[in-house]
Amino acid sequence: MEFRIVEGLQKFDRDIKREELKYHAKRVLISKEFTFDASHHLHCYEGKCKNLHGHTYKVIIGISGYTDDTGLVMDFADIKAIWKTHVDVYLDHRYLNETLPKMNTTAENMVVWIYETFAAQLGGQKDWAERSLRMEFVRLYETPTSYAEAKREWMA
Repeated sequence: MEFRIVEGLQKFDRDIKREELKYHAKRVLISKEFTFDASHHLHCYEGKCKNLHGHTYKVIIGISGYTDDTGLVMDFADIKAIWKTHVDVYLDHRYLNETLPKMNTTAENMVVWIYETFAAQLGGQKDWAERSLRMEFVRLYETPTSYAEAKREWMA
């Protein structure tokens, strides 16, 4: 493959028209990954997790929808804003037993809480509803090799 320098940037309304921005009318899955550090302990559990300990968690959020007239399902910055405002404030550098609703702070319980909290925000804007945005899944890694997952079809 030959290396070349682009001679001219594509110009909107000259090289590409608005009606060309949307390439298709198919549902597409987008996802964004986040990490947070938190401490917790488990109740009614006879293992080392009954003691106070911490994890670096990884979360993957999956959302599907139809693209708008510019070809976007949802701006990744909007996903990040929902995460920061409605979810991360309860998780990052927190004692989860204190900041989450009353529950045993297992990955299985937490992933459903994250799913429900995030999904509640997707219906909040008209343009998102028009594109039929919906939560598809949340995957919560407690360790690099262990995760719990909540999927749309299971949450109904």
